[in-house]
Amino acid sequence: MFNFLQVQVAEIQEVVDAKSAELASDSIPVVSDIASTVLELKDKPVSEVFQFMWGKLLDFGLKVIAALAIYIIGAFLIKWLVRLMKKIFEKRKTDLSLAGFLISLTKVVMIILLVVIIIGVLGVNTTSFAALLASGGLAIGMALSGALQNFAGGVMILAFKPFKVGDFIDAMGFSGTVKKIAITTTRIHTVDNKEIIIPNGTLSNSSINNFSSTGNRRVDWTLSLTYGDSFEDAKKAILEILKDEKRMLKDTEPQVILFQLSESAIQVSVRLWVKLKDYWDVYFEYNEKFYEQLPKAGLHFAYPHLSVDLKTKA
Repeated sequence: MFNFLQVQVAEIQEVVDAKSAELASDSIPVVSDIASTVLELKDKPVSEVFQFMWGKLLDFGLKVIAALAIYIIGAFLIKWLVRLMKKIFEKRKTDLSLAGFLISLTKVVMIILLVVIIIGVLGVNTTSFAALLASGGLAIGMALSGALQNFAGGVMILAFKPFKVGDFIDAMGFSGTVKKIAITTTRIHTVDNKEIIIPNGTLSNSSINNFSSTGNRRVDWTLSLTYGDSFEDAKKAILEILKDEKRMLKDTEPQVILFQLSESAIQVSVRLWVKLKDYWDVYFEYNEKFYEQLPKAGLHFAYPHLSVDLKTKA
C-alpha cells in the first residue's frame, strides 16, 4: 500500500514539473529578449541607445494613434448601427421591450469587440482575454439557466406575437387580459382583477388560447331541460328571447341544438356570435333571461334528484 502511494505521488510530481517547465518555456522568450536587448545596448554609444529608444517610442506612438483612429471609427459605426436599428424597429413597429433589448445587446457586443481590437492593436495578446470572456460567459449562462430560458421565451413571444397587450387569453390554467409583456415574464389580469405573473419560458412552450385574435367570440349556453319537455317548444322559446338582440354579429343567426341526451336531462346548446367586448355582458344578461322566461313557456330545468318507489307486501 505504501509503495502504491509513492508511485502516485511520483506521478503527480512529474505532472507538476511538466506544467512548470511548460509555463517557464512560455516566459523564456520574453525574458531572453529583454536580457539580450539590455546586453546589446550596454556597450553602445548613448546616441545609438537614444536612437533605439526613439524608434521604440515612435513605434508605440504609431500604435496609440492607430488605436485612437480605430476607436473613433468604431464609436461612429456603433452609433450609426444603433440609429439604423431604431429606424428599422420603428418602421416595422417592433415591440418596445424587444427593440430596446436587442439594441442594448448589440451595443454591448460591439463595444466589447472594439475594446478587444484596440488591445490587439496596442500589442497586447488577446488570446487570454478572449478565453476569460468565454469562460465568464459560460459560468454566467450555467448560473442563470432558468432566467435565460425565460429570456429566450420572452424574445420568442415578442418576435412572433402569439398575443399582444390587451388580448384576452387562456394559458397555463389562467384566463385574463394581457397587461404587460416583459422580456422574462407576462402579466395578465383575470376577470376578478387578480394579477397573474407567468414566466415566459413555460408560457412560450405551452398551448395559448387567444380569444382576441379575430375580434369576435361565440357565446355558449348549455341548458338542462327535463325529459318530457318538447325540444321544438324550447327552441321556439329560446329564439323568441334572442330575436331582438342587437349585439349579435351581422350575417349570423343564433343556433339552438339538441346537444346531448344525458341520464336525467336533455342538454340544449345555445350559440350566439358577438363582438369580443360584448361577450360577458351578453352571457350574464341571457343567463338571467333564460332562467326567468323559459319556465313561463312551460319548460322545466332539470336538476339531480332521486326517485324511490316503496312497495309493501299484502
